[in-house]
Amino acid sequence: MKRLHLPLWLTETIYTLLGILFCSFALKSFMIPNSFFDGGMTGISLLIHELYDLNIAWVIVIVNVPLIIMGAFQVSRKFAIRTFIAVILLGLCLHYIPYQQITSDKLLVSIFGGVFMGIGVGLAIRGGCALDGVEVLALYTGKRISFTISEIILGINIVIFLIAAIKLGLPTALYSILTYYAASRTISFVIEGVEEYTGVTIISSQNDIIKEKLVKELGRGITVYKGERGYLKDSFDIHHPVDIVFTVITRLEVSRLRNMVYEVDPKAFVFTSTIKEAAGGVLKKHARSHH
Repeated sequence: MKRLHLPLWLTETIYTLLGILFCSFALKSFMIPNSFFDGGMTGISLLIHELYDLNIAWVIVIVNVPLIIMGAFQVSRKFAIRTFIAVILLGLCLHYIPYQQITSDKLLVSIFGGVFMGIGVGLAIRGGCALDGVEVLALYTGKRISFTISEIILGINIVIFLIAAIKLGLPTALYSILTYYAASRTISFVIEGVEEYTGVTIISSQNDIIKEKLVKELGRGITVYKGERGYLKDSFDIHHPVDIVFTVITRLEVSRLRNMVYEVDPKAFVFTSTIKEAAGGVLKKHARSHH
């Protein structure tokens, strides 16, 4: 069966629109009626709405505007324009769509509010824009101070949750941290998908058999580095050449690969590392072009 390939702009538009609907649903049906928060700019918007009773639709747009301007310089103008349109649409959804409150159970709100928020933000990122400008702020400040992007985002979120704890009580802040955690895990799941790739490096004296099994049985492409092994504490001067085999598999195949290698050589040295994004090669032909 031939796969239907939609043009890139159309798939990105669909992702973005679905993302906006999920985000507005999470906000209006779960978080706002229960005075819950998230991290990032959404968290700041919810905090302003809660403390000063301003219309959330306007607050979200206004809070994100400075970051969208930053995004034009830090990422690209196309990204900034897309993000601006997406944030405006999110504001309109929040203002005009009459979402119903789903539940007031605090645990359900914190987990599912976070999950739906995460799906929304993740889909928007797949569509080439950001519904929450905190990543852009982190990019901007990260170039000026020596913290990583995740550390800067964590810092911003700690401030948000501290203010929430002081103004609205510790339980609300703690539940909001749970919301944020659910959202961030869902975002990475939506962006990376189930098939998160794992890089596997194998160092073995039986590498010829292992190479053949990887290619013929697992159907994976391999890369071979030329290395040296030996250099042990008691025999430091003794070393000999070795082929270091590297391949990329999905995490569902890791145990099968390990078993296959250890059947050939129980003493093989195998280590894995998570790969955030992989395209091309003998993996799926998943072309995404960012102009």
